[in-house]
Amino acid sequence: MNNFEYFNPTRIVFGKGQISRLRDLVPQSASVLMCYGGGSIKHNGVYEQVLTALAGWELIEFSGIEPNPDFDTLMHAIRLGREKGINFVLAVGGGSVIDGAKLIAAGIPYQQGDVWDIVTMDAKLKRGDALPLGTVLTLPATASEMNGTSVISRRSTQEKLGWFSEAVFPVFSILDPTTTFTLPIKQVRNGVVDAYIHVIEQYATYPVNALLQDRQAEGILITLQTVGEDALKQPPDYDTRANFMWAATSALNKLINKGVPEDWATHRIGHELTAFYGLDHAESLAVVLPYLLWHQRQQKADKLVQYAQRVWGLHGDGEAVIRAAIDKMTLFFNRLGMPTKLTDFNINPDEAAERVRARFESRQVLLGELNQIDPDIVAEILRMSQ
Repeated sequence: MNNFEYFNPTRIVFGKGQISRLRDLVPQSASVLMCYGGGSIKHNGVYEQVLTALAGWELIEFSGIEPNPDFDTLMHAIRLGREKGINFVLAVGGGSVIDGAKLIAAGIPYQQGDVWDIVTMDAKLKRGDALPLGTVLTLPATASEMNGTSVISRRSTQEKLGWFSEAVFPVFSILDPTTTFTLPIKQVRNGVVDAYIHVIEQYATYPVNALLQDRQAEGILITLQTVGEDALKQPPDYDTRANFMWAATSALNKLINKGVPEDWATHRIGHELTAFYGLDHAESLAVVLPYLLWHQRQQKADKLVQYAQRVWGLHGDGEAVIRAAIDKMTLFFNRLGMPTKLTDFNINPDEAAERVRARFESRQVLLGELNQIDPDIVAEILRMSQ
């Protein structure tokens, strides 16, 4: 097992009716900027619950944070926050809203230069450099509610970049599974797939004798396989959605990656597909991962065989069992209604391969747990997605 540090200051408040706890969690002296997306929270009761809990607080609203939150939109919120003297940010929504709120919380007090420098990580934030942030989660997927990671798009330049800072860990996150009951089925599907691939990125690398981390990762994968299809059923079942919600948070709350190598090549490639073609985040991952794992099967052989045996209950060794496990994973995604080929979205794999290869070549990017995936290999992987 590799050396590691573990830090996670986020308080999780989980279960039915917990939005009312906002009155205990948000300082009474706070001037709160409440951030949300397209307004779905006004139709599912969450908005009213938040306003009721924070009656008497100074509350400024900012709506319209998009899926794959756009930098220009977030700059409007940052300017509003500065103008109103905001000192606390509350994100109410899914991963995109929370990711956007992290940049807002960091950007309002940032006076040293261009806020985009935070996203590129040219600006090095320290703990205390951002405003405190709380979240009310309504869409399980990214675990942004319990980590310091944020992914921001800049549509004007067709960029999508991830950044991390301990300064933007939420101080608390409220997870009420009933807030997911009105979600469109496509968003639930995306959440299951996104969480699943988060785990794979931290698990399917090479062994370092991290026994507990492996079993934790496998437990999350098996849980998502167990509840994934049931989570799509209507009417929603509370226990199913609760297990889905906690599995999604646990998939990327910076616990299972401690002391182990990580990949994240699928995410880096997927970000470019979203930037170029507008795919949902989970869709961009699902059209990359099966082909990346197969292309990298020799480098990842030990962990892929372990995945096949422990997660899918397969027997055997070598490429045959690896192929069978990847096929089972792909069929699981398909049963959720998730396409797994670029051609399913009418995207030409050759064109996508060249566009992403050129982008990575210009940045001199190497991907994978050993920096073993160069831009030409990225292109080879994308050409397989048909």
